Amino acid sequence: MSSFADLGLSRPVLRAVEESGYTTATPIQAQAIPECLKGNDIVGASQTGTGKTAAFGLPIVSLLTPGTQPQCLILEPTRELAAQVEDQMRNFGFFRPMNVVLLHGGVGYGPQNEGLATKPDVVIATPGRLIDHMERGSLKLDQIKHLVLDEVDRMLDMGFLPDVKRIIDRCPKDRQTQFYSATMPGAIQTLANWALKDPVEIEVGERRSPAETVSHAFYPVAMDQRDELVLGLVRETHFESLMIFTRTKKEADALLAKISELEGARPAALHSDIKQSDRTKALNGFRDGTFNVVVATDVAARGLDITGVTHVINYRVPENPEDYVHRIGRTGRAQKEGDAFTILSADELDNAKAVEHFVEQKIDRKKLEGFDYIYTALLDENQKPLRKKRPAPKRRK
Repeated sequence: MSSFADLGLSRPVLRAVEESGYTTATPIQAQAIPECLKGNDIVGASQTGTGKTAAFGLPIVSLLTPGTQPQCLILEPTRELAAQVEDQMRNFGFFRPMNVVLLHGGVGYGPQNEGLATKPDVVIATPGRLIDHMERGSLKLDQIKHLVLDEVDRMLDMGFLPDVKRIIDRCPKDRQTQFYSATMPGAIQTLANWALKDPVEIEVGERRSPAETVSHAFYPVAMDQRDELVLGLVRETHFESLMIFTRTKKEADALLAKISELEGARPAALHSDIKQSDRTKALNGFRDGTFNVVVATDVAARGLDITGVTHVINYRVPENPEDYVHRIGRTGRAQKEGDAFTILSADELDNAKAVEHFVEQKIDRKKLEGFDYIYTALLDENQKPLRKKRPAPKRRK
C-alpha cells in the first residue's frame, strides 16, 4: 500500500487529497501517478471503482501551470462521466489556481462559451460537443500538453472513433497521452499504437475479470415471466441500493412503472431520452438515498461514481460480454461484497455462454424460492425439481 505523500505529488494537490480524507493510493494510482509525473504515455487497465480518475487527474494537476489556452483535455464517452470527472478535477485543484470547463451535449452553448472565454486550463468533454466547439472556432487544442481518453472502449463502442482521431490530430505531437479503461479489447491497440509513444502499460487485476467480491447468478425463466421474476427478485432481495439494467429505453420506462408500485421501492430511471437535469437528479438522489432503485440503460454502466450499490439485476443477458463486466462493476466496488443477478430466457443462451467464456467462469443457475414458474427446459439444467409446473396462461383477446 502506497501513501499519496510518497508518490511525488505537489503540496497543493496533497492538501486537496488530505481534505478529501484519502491517505492510501489504490494500485492503479500507485503505479500510474509516478509514471505520469515523469511525462510518460500510459495505457491503464483496471476494474471499475479502482480510482482511475485520480490516477491521471492528481499528477496532471500537479504538473499544470496557469496559462491562456487549454493545456489538458480529458475525453469521456458520456455527459454523466464528464460531469463526474469535472467535479473530481475541481476537488484535486482546490488549492491550485486552475480553471476547469465542462463541454457536453444536451444543454445550450451559452454557458459553455462563457466558460471557454475564461481561458480554461482543463477541458473535460464528450467527443461530439468538443467537435462542435472546434468547428465554431470557440476552442483550439494547439497548446494541449496532457490528453486523456477515459473509458476508451466505450467511446469506440459508441462510434466515436472518427471524432476521437480527428480530435487527437488537432492536438500537438509533443504531448503526454493516456488511455484508461476497465477493459482493453484488441481494437484499442491499433488506436493506441497510432496515438501513444512508447506507453507504459499498467494493468491491475485480470483484464477481463469482474470484481472478485461479486456473487453472480443466472435466473432462468420463461420469456413471458421475465417482468414477473424481476419484480419477485426486487420484493425478496434485501438490498440497500439496486441498479437494474435494461437493453432499451422502452424497457426501462415500462419496468420503472411496475417497480414504482412495489412497497419500499423508490425508483428512478436513467437513460438518454431523459433530460440532463433529471438524469443529474436521479444520480444525486441515488447517491444520497432519495432513490434506492435505478432502472438504467448502459448509459450508467461505465465508470460512474456510484458507491455502495449492493445489487445489480440484468433484465436481459447483455449482447456484448464486456457490458456484463461493466454493469456488474456497479456493485462489489472497493472490495465490498455485492450480488449480480441476470434474467436468462431461452433466446439468450448464446449470450450467456459468451459471458461465461469472457469472464472465464461458470455462472450458477438459480431459482427464486416460492416463485410460481411456468415450465421451461432451462429450469432442468442444474436445477432441483420444480416446486410446481403449470401451463402458460392464455393471452387475452
